[in-house]
Amino acid sequence: MTPQALVLTALLLGLFVLAGGAYGSLYAAGRLCASETLRRAGFAFYGAQALLVAAVWLTTPLFLGWKVFVALSCLAYGFIPPVTLNYLERLHEPRRGAA
Repeated sequence: MTPQALVLTALLLGLFVLAGGAYGSLYAAGRLCASETLRRAGFAFYGAQALLVAAVWLTTPLFLGWKVFVALSCLAYGFIPPVTLNYLERLHEPRRGAA
């Protein structure tokens, strides 16, 4: 791997993680504040993350196994915020019959 390829790969993977964090944060803020604008911004970052996966696949010299890992990670990122928020809402809703 050339130094240029290493820098490009590191940059793309760093942006991948950053986009995932922005998606999760904006999605959660949108749900908690009932803001469709924030939720859509979160989904835009998830879309950007998918584009970054494509860039990793097409432009980096990573081994195929790592590229598959990055793609599967992107799929997992899509489920984590909604599933986590649903769980937390159920966990913290008042129980019926509780005083």
